Amino acid sequence: MVKSDALEMKLAERYVPIFQEMMGMNQKQARKSFRQLYEKAKKDAEKEKTTDLPVNLGDLLLQREVNDKKVKKVLDKKRKEGVTDDDIKWWWNMSDIARRLMVKVDEVFIYTLYLKFTKEEGLSPEEANRKVRMNRPIFGNPDDARFARGKDRPLPDELRNRVNAFFIAEAAKDPEGFKKAAKACSSFNAFVRKQIKAGNL
Repeated sequence: MVKSDALEMKLAERYVPIFQEMMGMNQKQARKSFRQLYEKAKKDAEKEKTTDLPVNLGDLLLQREVNDKKVKKVLDKKRKEGVTDDDIKWWWNMSDIARRLMVKVDEVFIYTLYLKFTKEEGLSPEEANRKVRMNRPIFGNPDDARFARGKDRPLPDELRNRVNAFFIAEAAKDPEGFKKAAKACSSFNAFVRKQIKAGNL
């Protein structure tokens, strides 16, 4: 378990500048938004009793799968989605609160984009949701078929780092070509799955 004050400071250093840059907030607003999300993540962790999970959980899971059929089954399922051992270590070797906060920040960005499409562009909720899925990756449980199926399903959380790095690199290299290639698929997630299958990601 990472000491709470040190963890909060470390995460604030990461996310406050992101809120300022991506959402046009001043430092005071960004710090307030960060604090609210951090407290929500902390309360969720306390409620679900996950605050004491080890920060080397990824390493432990990889060790346990050798003799634990249940763990192996879960990890094998993730690997079929393109998740590597390094991805498992990256995601599960984070503190529980850091993982929760990353998900909550992502949800804020998705909702902000959704509001842009509905309020500023006048799209219907259905159209806005589709446009969100066409323009950015959606992560979560790949088995969750409430809003998308097939290749459009959520991507495993373990892929967040690799997919985001790919997104940034490709968009910087050839913005128009990248957009065109992504829009040729049924969703951005379908585009990601295509790139994983081709060995590009």
